[in-house]
Amino acid sequence: MKDILIAFILGIVEGLAEFLPVSSTGHLILVGHLLGFEDERAKTFEIVIQLGAILAITILYRERLVSLFNIKPILNKEKKFNAIHIVLGVFPAIIAGLLLHDVIKTYLFRPNTVVIGLIAGAILMIIAERKKSEPTSYSLDDLTYRQALTIGLFQCLAVYPGFSRAGSTISGGLLSKASYKASSEFSFLIALPVMVGATGLDLLKNWNHLSVSDIPMFLVGFITSFVVAMLAVVTFLKWLEILGLTPFAYYRIVIAILFTIFVLL
Repeated sequence: MKDILIAFILGIVEGLAEFLPVSSTGHLILVGHLLGFEDERAKTFEIVIQLGAILAITILYRERLVSLFNIKPILNKEKKFNAIHIVLGVFPAIIAGLLLHDVIKTYLFRPNTVVIGLIAGAILMIIAERKKSEPTSYSLDDLTYRQALTIGLFQCLAVYPGFSRAGSTISGGLLSKASYKASSEFSFLIALPVMVGATGLDLLKNWNHLSVSDIPMFLVGFITSFVVAMLAVVTFLKWLEILGLTPFAYYRIVIAILFTIFVLL
């Protein structure tokens, strides 16, 4: 029952945090530390529950994803969201991830480095809020290739645990004059290829840590992450239009300070 409870808690954390600008990786590392769940099995478990969050976005944005296989807008040079936007948004992070993957996994997946990432990402979000101007792109179909590449470059910051993929990409969107809606939805979509690639690579490397006895725990975590992510994404889009990024930035700073005081010191 202890494993099932841990799976449920971490599934909720992953589902809530994966597509919100608070860093799911950072929260999983911190919460895993508090629960004493930090062995090799824990690393594999985190990969599995990330797949639950990926499935949630795939279902929510299935029509957009299917439309990417239509090359007519590209051939006709239509001003419409297409596969080139995704490539530009994903390519920089893939290169950064391949080059730094082993270094990051070896040296940065620790509570103290996550605290640094949480604060650094919060500072970026506050700057983006203060520097943002009137959007030129209000929806995905308004995004330019230049904006897509800019957001993709900001996504590279998320290779540092605690920085947050959503926080960095939405900040990049605001700074490139994309609206909250366009920035966040593009953030969700370009997260998919990066997450599938990263989780797939990690799963292959950690496959030997799985056993039949782990299935109930992993299944609970996967389903919990999937359901919570579905609800979190829909709710977040509404909150973001009203609240902006600043409250999430302050939350990150508070969590980082509290964790440092009560756990690391």
